[in-house]
Amino acid sequence: MNAAVRTEGLIKEFGTFRALDELSLEVQPGAVFGFLGPNGAGKTTTIRILTGLAHATRGKAWVAGMEVTGNGGDTAKRIGYLPEEPTFYGWLTPTEYLDHVARVFGLPATERSARVKELLGLVGLAEASRRRIGGFSHGMRQRMGLAQALVNRPEVLFLDEPVSALDPAGRKEVLELIEQMQGKCTVFMSTHILGDVERVCDSVGIINRGKMVTIGPRQELLERYAVPAIEIAVEPVHKERQASWADGLRSLSWVKSTVLDEAVLRVVVSDLETAKVQLLASALQAGLVLERYEVVRPSLEDVFLQLVSQPVQTAPGQTSPEGRPQ
Repeated sequence: MNAAVRTEGLIKEFGTFRALDELSLEVQPGAVFGFLGPNGAGKTTTIRILTGLAHATRGKAWVAGMEVTGNGGDTAKRIGYLPEEPTFYGWLTPTEYLDHVARVFGLPATERSARVKELLGLVGLAEASRRRIGGFSHGMRQRMGLAQALVNRPEVLFLDEPVSALDPAGRKEVLELIEQMQGKCTVFMSTHILGDVERVCDSVGIINRGKMVTIGPRQELLERYAVPAIEIAVEPVHKERQASWADGLRSLSWVKSTVLDEAVLRVVVSDLETAKVQLLASALQAGLVLERYEVVRPSLEDVFLQLVSQPVQTAPGQTSPEGRPQ
C-alpha cells in the first residue's frame, strides 16, 4: 500500500537555522495522524511544504502519490488545508463562500449546491447558512474552515493546530468532526495538545527541534515507551506512615521510582505483574488504610515528555532553538 504522505530526509533552512532536520515519515491512507510536538518544533513548516506553500531546502516529499518537492505535480485538487488561523470574506454567508470555493475547484452547478448543503450539515452550520461569516465566533469559523477544506473531497486533509485557540466546547465540536473523517480520507493533524491526539488519532509522530523523534501507531507507542505505574492514595492521617513505607519500596528490584504528592503515591515499576502481586500486600502489611489503589493507564503525555526531554544533536553552526520559526 502506497503511503498517503511520505517524506525522505526533508530539510528546511532559514539562513543558518535548520527548521527541519532530515525529517522522514510515512502516513498510511485513511489514518488520522497526529503530528505532535512543542511550539516551534517544525510542524507548521512541514505542513507548508506538504501543501505546496513553501519549498524544502533539500529532501523529497509525496502527497497522494504525487511529489510535492522539486518540480512535482500539482496536488491542490487532491488535498484540503485548514490553517491555524483561517481567514474568510466576512461579508459572505457560508453558502456563498462554499459555493465560491466549489467554483474554484470546478464543480458543476448541480453538484455545488448539493455539496454546500451537505458540508454545512456536516459541520453544524446549516442554521447559520445565511448569516455573515464576519459575525461568527472562533469555533464557528474553525468549523467553516473545515467545511472549505472538504469541498473537493480531498484524499489528504491537512489541519494545522485546528483546536488550539478554541474553548472546551468548541474544541469538542471540532474534534468530533475530525473523528468522523477516519477512513474517509487521510487526516494529517499538527498539534501540541496531547489529549486531543490521544482522543482522535490512530497513529502519531513526535517531532522535536525539526527532527522526527518517533512515529507509529498510537497504542504501539504507548506500549513501547510508557512506563507502568500504580497510584496509591491513603487516608490523610496515614501520610507519615505512607512516606516511610515509600522510602522502603525504593530498595525493591522491581521499583524504578516513587513520587509522593500529598497522600497519593505514584510507584513506577519495571515489572507490573510482580507489582500487582506484592505492592498491595505490602501496603496492607504496613498498616495503611487505602482510599484508592489503581494501575495507571499509560498516557501519551508520559511518552511525549519522556522523548522530548532527551537532548537533540544540533548541527555545527546552527542557532539555538529560542525564537526559531515554525
